[in-house]
Amino acid sequence: MSLSAEVMERLQDEFTADPKNLLAQNVCTRADPLEAALSRRALERINHVFQHRVEEVKPCTDQVASGICWMYAGMNAMRIPFMKAFNIKSFEFSQSYLFFWDKVERTNFFLRAIVDTARRGEPVDGRLVSFLLQRPLDDGGQWDMLLNLINKYGVMPKSCFPSARSTERSSSMNGVLMSKLREFARDLRHLVEKGTTDEDLEVTIADQVGQIHRILAICLGLPPRSFTWEYYDREKAYHKVGPLSPRDFYERHVKPHFNAEEQVCLTHDPRPANPSGALYTVDRLGNMVGGRATLYNSQPVELLARLAAAAIVDGKPVWFGCEVSQFFSMKLGINDCSLYDHKVLFGVDVTLPLTKAERLTFGDTMMDHAMCLTGVTLDEDGKPLKWRVENSWGEKDGDKGYMVMSHSWFEEFVFEVVVDKKFVPEDVMAVFDQEPIVLPAWDPLGALARVRSN
Repeated sequence: MSLSAEVMERLQDEFTADPKNLLAQNVCTRADPLEAALSRRALERINHVFQHRVEEVKPCTDQVASGICWMYAGMNAMRIPFMKAFNIKSFEFSQSYLFFWDKVERTNFFLRAIVDTARRGEPVDGRLVSFLLQRPLDDGGQWDMLLNLINKYGVMPKSCFPSARSTERSSSMNGVLMSKLREFARDLRHLVEKGTTDEDLEVTIADQVGQIHRILAICLGLPPRSFTWEYYDREKAYHKVGPLSPRDFYERHVKPHFNAEEQVCLTHDPRPANPSGALYTVDRLGNMVGGRATLYNSQPVELLARLAAAAIVDGKPVWFGCEVSQFFSMKLGINDCSLYDHKVLFGVDVTLPLTKAERLTFGDTMMDHAMCLTGVTLDEDGKPLKWRVENSWGEKDGDKGYMVMSHSWFEEFVFEVVVDKKFVPEDVMAVFDQEPIVLPAWDPLGALARVRSN
C-alpha cells in the first residue's frame, strides 16, 4: 500500500506539535547531528587516565587514506618491545615494504581462485565469482595474513624503505590494479573453457603477476633485497645494523623480542549459528598460496577481554579488530555506548536496540578497523572498566592519537584480539586443532580483510 497524503499530513502535524522536535531541527539543520547528540554527561565521566599502561612509543603512526590498519596495528605492537630492546626513542617499521608484498601475493591468490572457480563451473555472474570480482585487491587484512608476510619476507625499518604516495593514498593505484585483475580473470576463464593445460596456465599467471609487480614497483618503489640500518639510541650513540636481508633482520633482531608466531587470534562471533569453542575460516579469504589459513577461534567476549587485560598488565600491547565508527568521536578519541543521546535528539534509539548478533546478521556491524590496546583500568574484581587504544590516524585527534574505549563498547563492537599464547588456556588453544568450519566468502567475519582505501 502506498503512503497516502493523509498519512503524510498526520506525520507533519505530529512533528510540528512537539517543540522539542523544532529545537532539534533548528540545531541539526545547522550542525552535525552527532555533534548535537554528544552527551555532556558522558564527557564528564570519560578521561584518558589508566591504571595499567604498556610502555608507549613514538611517533603515533598515520595510515592517512589507506586501508592497511591491520599492518599498522601489527607493526605498532611489534615495535614496542623492539624499541625497548634497542633503547631507541622513535621508530616505525616500513608499512610500504609489507604492503608491496601483500599486493603481489594477493594477486597470485586471486588469480588461482579464479582458475579454481572456473574449473568448478562457477558462473561468472554467480554470487561467489561476482563477489571475488567486486573487490579483487582490497587493502584490508587479518592477523594470519600479516603473519604470512612477516614469515616469508621479514620486516625492515621505515627509514630504509619509506612510504610512497600510494602507500598512504592507495585508491588510484588500487583502481589500476583491480582493472588489470578483472582483465586477467576474463583471460584465465577463457583459457580454462578452452581446456588449456596446467603448464600453459602457469605461464599465463606468472606473466600476469609480473605485470602487477611492475605496477607496484613503479608506485611504491622496489623493495631492497638487503639494507643497512643506522640509528642513534637514547644516549645519542651511533649504531649500524647490516647489511642484511629483511627476513634476517626479523629473525635476528625482532623475533627475539616479538615472535609473531607466538601470538594467537581469538574471535567473538555471537551469532547462534556459530557457537563458541569452534574453529572457523572464510572461503577464499587469504593472501598467500601455501600460507597460513585465516582462522577464527571463536570464544566468549569475556574471555577476550580477560586475556587482553592480562597481556597489558604484563606490559604487552594487544592487536584487536573492531567496528570503529559506532558511538565514536574521532576528534575526542572516544568510543563509548553512552556517548550520544540519540533518543533525546531524535526520539528513537539507534543501533543498540539490535543485539551484537543481530547487527552482524542484518548488516549493521562488521569489523572495519584494527588498532592496539595499550592500557586498561580494572575494577576491584579485575574486570575491565575502560581501555586505552593506540590508533594509526596521526596525532591530531584524541590524546595525541590515542583513544579511550569503555568496556561496554568493547563488548559490543570488538570482534578479535591477538595475544601471546602463554596467556591462553589449554582448552582454548586446543580449538586450533579442529578442522575449521568454512563460512561463505561474503560472511561478515571476513570484513576486516575487505577494508578499502579512502
